[in-house]
Amino acid sequence: MRETAMEARGPLGPLRGTLCESGAAGAPLALIHPGSGPTDRDGNNPLGVAAAAYRMLAHALAERGVDTLRIDKRGMFGSAQAGDPNAVTLDDYARDVRAWLDALGRSRVALIGHSEGGLSVVHAAQGEPRVSALVLLAALGRPLAVISRAQFRANPYLAPFLDAALAATAALERGERVDPASLPGELRPLFPAAAQGFLIDLMRRDPAALLAATRVPVLIAQGGRDIQVSGADADRLAAARPDAERADFPAMTHVLKDCDSDERLANLTTYARPDLPLTTGLADRIAGFLRRVG
Repeated sequence: MRETAMEARGPLGPLRGTLCESGAAGAPLALIHPGSGPTDRDGNNPLGVAAAAYRMLAHALAERGVDTLRIDKRGMFGSAQAGDPNAVTLDDYARDVRAWLDALGRSRVALIGHSEGGLSVVHAAQGEPRVSALVLLAALGRPLAVISRAQFRANPYLAPFLDAALAATAALERGERVDPASLPGELRPLFPAAAQGFLIDLMRRDPAALLAATRVPVLIAQGGRDIQVSGADADRLAAARPDAERADFPAMTHVLKDCDSDERLANLTTYARPDLPLTTGLADRIAGFLRRVG
């Protein structure tokens, strides 16, 4: 296995990522797109996520003969000079994926998207002939506003502020911005003023409808102990593409690690555990799929 730094052309400065090559002859290549917020190419973010899931996935896939490129999103981390991380839309992320495809110079590249990144790669695949396949890991299958409401209702810590959270979500869904100062302090990090334009754009998108418009092979992987994206999302994606492959991992959390308990605190602990291995069988399933579809 060999890792090298790589750049692509961004709107204001370079996009940056890490190419992980397996050394296998004829290895398929996949781009790993991060999930929501300030999540870096390794799958970590400063808000308490340190599971290093993307780096571990890249290394596990390399051991199985699959090359990967994991990236920092526009305006974040290594791609900080590429543009404003908040003044983005899903269309911008699709343009950035195309810039990476240009830099890679390959005629066939699979796209792996985790969480919100699943929506990004499905959108990027629209009309892009170089995309050979899609791997959707804990990906959104329902509109963001629907998922947000479900998450708020399921979080006991937000119970005292539920009405305010639902009202703010409804406003964004209508395309209206919300003044964070008008919200309880506990909710303000969830509705930052700078990111509301992006949230409004996402809420206009239907992930299942976008997936239904694709024609490339698809693998949908979902965890049974994911407290952010549920089996209902995977079900909706699978219904949109009945020919897609489905892989369910009963103990997998949102960060692609197993949890042996249904307790919320135990689940959240996996978010900060880089020492925990990836869910057993996940890398095998992804690698097998990518080798078959090329």
